[in-house]
Amino acid sequence: MTTVRDRPRADAGARRRAERPKPSRTARMRVAVRIARRQVRRAWVSSLLIMSLIALPIAGMAGVAVFVNSSMSTAAERVSVDLGRMEAWVAPLGAADAGFWQVPTDPYSSGYGSGWPTGEEQITDVEPPSSLPAGTEIVKVSEGRERVTTVTGLAAVPAWAGDIGDPRFAGRFEVTSGRAPTTADEVMVTPATLERVGVSLGGRLELVDSATSFTIVGTFDDATRPDADSAVAFADADRYDEAKWYLPETPISWSQIQALNMDGLGVYSREVVLDPPSFTYPDGSEPWTAETSETQGLLALASALAAGGLAAGYMVVMLAGAAFAVSARRQQRALAIAASVGAEPRDLRSVVLLQGTVLGLVGGLVGLFAGIGLAAVVMRIADNGSATQFWGFHVPWVLLVGILVFAMLVGTASAFVPARSVGRSDTISALRGARRPQRVGASRPLWGSLLILIGAAVTVLCGLAAAAVATDISLAWDSPLRWLPTIGIIAGPVLAQVGILISGRWLLWLASRLLSRLGIAARLAARDAVANGARTVPAFAAIGATVFVGVFAVGLGMMAAGQSERTYSYTAPLGTAYADISSSTETPLTPDEVASATDEIESALRTSGATETALVQRQTAVWAENENDIPADAERAVAVTPNSFLIGQNDLQGGWTHFGDPSNNLQIIAPDDLPIVMGISLSASDRAAYLDGAALVADERLIVDGAIEVASWPERAWQSGRAPDNAYVPASGEGLDEPSWRRQVPAIGVDAREQGVAVAIAPATAGELGLRVAVSGVYAAFPGDVDVATSDRLNALSESMSTETYSVWIYRETGPADPSIWLVPLLAAVAVLVLGASAVALGLARFERRPDDATLAAVGGTPGLRRRIGLWQGLVIAGFGTFAGATAGILPPTGFWLQSQTSHEPMSLADIPWWLLAVLAVALPVGIAAVNWLVPPREPELTRRNVIA
Repeated sequence: MTTVRDRPRADAGARRRAERPKPSRTARMRVAVRIARRQVRRAWVSSLLIMSLIALPIAGMAGVAVFVNSSMSTAAERVSVDLGRMEAWVAPLGAADAGFWQVPTDPYSSGYGSGWPTGEEQITDVEPPSSLPAGTEIVKVSEGRERVTTVTGLAAVPAWAGDIGDPRFAGRFEVTSGRAPTTADEVMVTPATLERVGVSLGGRLELVDSATSFTIVGTFDDATRPDADSAVAFADADRYDEAKWYLPETPISWSQIQALNMDGLGVYSREVVLDPPSFTYPDGSEPWTAETSETQGLLALASALAAGGLAAGYMVVMLAGAAFAVSARRQQRALAIAASVGAEPRDLRSVVLLQGTVLGLVGGLVGLFAGIGLAAVVMRIADNGSATQFWGFHVPWVLLVGILVFAMLVGTASAFVPARSVGRSDTISALRGARRPQRVGASRPLWGSLLILIGAAVTVLCGLAAAAVATDISLAWDSPLRWLPTIGIIAGPVLAQVGILISGRWLLWLASRLLSRLGIAARLAARDAVANGARTVPAFAAIGATVFVGVFAVGLGMMAAGQSERTYSYTAPLGTAYADISSSTETPLTPDEVASATDEIESALRTSGATETALVQRQTAVWAENENDIPADAERAVAVTPNSFLIGQNDLQGGWTHFGDPSNNLQIIAPDDLPIVMGISLSASDRAAYLDGAALVADERLIVDGAIEVASWPERAWQSGRAPDNAYVPASGEGLDEPSWRRQVPAIGVDAREQGVAVAIAPATAGELGLRVAVSGVYAAFPGDVDVATSDRLNALSESMSTETYSVWIYRETGPADPSIWLVPLLAAVAVLVLGASAVALGLARFERRPDDATLAAVGGTPGLRRRIGLWQGLVIAGFGTFAGATAGILPPTGFWLQSQTSHEPMSLADIPWWLLAVLAVALPVGIAAVNWLVPPREPELTRRNVIA
């Protein structure tokens, strides 16, 4: 009882406490930092988990930044690779006395006067020595291509000629063993060439086109080429027409370059590249230089890292936020003690927020160093020996600092919601350990449900709008209305996903009402999820976001793959190689040249493993600059497309996608070659009809009443547009010539869509029609176990076959791209992320349930009950996340399906592997729950008790 005498003393104490100065903001912050640091060390398990969650994506971002930046060159690196230690090179690149100019750092970017090259300028015949000061030291190097004899046949390899063994070429060319060639019968090769040719130093190198051999006197390395590439070098600098004159000791200034430009000479100068002058094109625009490309590359890299970082940051904030929620509740008593001695709610919030900042900083630093090390390892593994693959080990410190700041922001954001909860906590309840269930408000479910409905409606409406816009030819091609619906198709499901996140606790509460009827384990698990919404909602939101992206990608990707498969144009039957022969000049190949090329190609294909080859003949289209230069009697016939299958001129979705070129669709094939070329075998009656003049027609659009119409127009008409293109409806007023002749040819329809021939006729039929044909290509059948499908091998074979007279292009038909190439890695990544998020969420749930497990054990709860609770927790968290993500993820594919319905080949919802999505949305969470059930919970600590209010 307080007496009157005591009041003055009490009032004096109150006055002294009121007059006592409050701690400054800086002092409060120092205390908050100290407490946060101690709490991070004390709760080291949860701190390690949060730090790991932050470090993983940061390591990926840092590794990508270093890897990509190392593939971008600096000016000094470009100069070293192009010039070695030389000062400059000079080469004839333009016409003399024609106002030739060049970009200072790129002599190949050039023009004349106030304009650009027309392609008709005559390159100067002035050689650099005559334009350079007398006595200037010059090293001439010419460049070309040689075909050499290898252990497996032929190979086309790049070649140089000149003194590339000069030590001042170090950085570009370097002699690795032996010596450089000095006489006309000596050659230097790359180490890979020795293995490919099957000889050693001192051996002989055979050239195909010159039928001569050279003594190999040394090996060299070209910095611009991988170690596995072959190349050769000769002594005679005049061997090839294309040449550069290198200046070892004479710097070239920009004014000297401009003077040399007047003679049509282009210059690449070390002095100018390292310190370029200001330059604009004659029209006033800035040139696109290597520096511009580097800047654009860095901006693109930063944008990609920002996009990926935001996606990863969302996942980390959700999972780390759940971990922070658990950690913050474990700290409630300690923070309540701080509040009881004067700490304000903002101080408590600062303590938790600073924990996030500290863990973000530490996790970011760990991730940065791990990413840099990972990039170094990957670069070492992927390095092919070319200096232009990775120009150097470039660490973009500015980007990495930005990534570190991003890590700190992610850590702080992860602690934001738990910090707000701590600031609003009841100090007295926290001190006595009471844990009250959190109530569910009505406003968030309302807003969340509204966002879900709006997102679904936006997706459907934008899909319909996109379909309408696609067929509107009156709408400008660059109108925002053409791309806004597409954005809406993607933004709608994102809104729905946000709505699920906002109303997550309410949705869990609804689920708990249903699960309560399934037994005590389901009831306890569901109620635990609702009561700890700060932990469970971010966890299933992270799972839902991952599944959303996966379902979106799988649905849209598989629909696109199905559409591509239905519209794919085959060149040959699957597994069959096709070699196309064309003239390398404007003059058509002579029959002798075609026969020579055909023999060589057939031999090379059989050497590569082909079991059978076949020839195909076609009419050769004749083109000329002047129509009158085309022979008047040159004709070309086609199988005419009926008017009902011609595509309208204004059809935005149009396109002739079957069987190649409709303006040259007749191919002449011998009956015995049909199985190789078309993949079909004829019955005896069809074979007889084919030999008697019938046509094999794989494109049913060309057949009318059992026949096709074949008509011919002069080549002059084809060139001038007076012959129909055989694909589109003729435009109004378009003047077309009448054909030279028309014939009705009996048609034999064949079901052979997976090959490239529309109409095949026998050689005798082509003769009766008067067609002038020539061999256009060679087909080759390969056994299934022979690997000739890689583009590198086929390109190498094509180059080895090509000569100055004719070019060869070889392609092996592999069909449309197999979606499993991207589908399997995508699903694996989604599964790993879902498993990781579930492991984090369920691990946190087990950790936080230890007091409840102790209570259950104290009142007779069995280990089986606690295991069943773990089972239902897995189903609730993982199942809720996968269901929400799959539901939102299927909306964008539906929108794009609606958009495609006006096209000639729309997407189909049947192409979506629904069973696979069901496995992702149902089987995956069931498996996660089963694993959570199989792993037994820890034995409860019965000495621990919490007051349950």
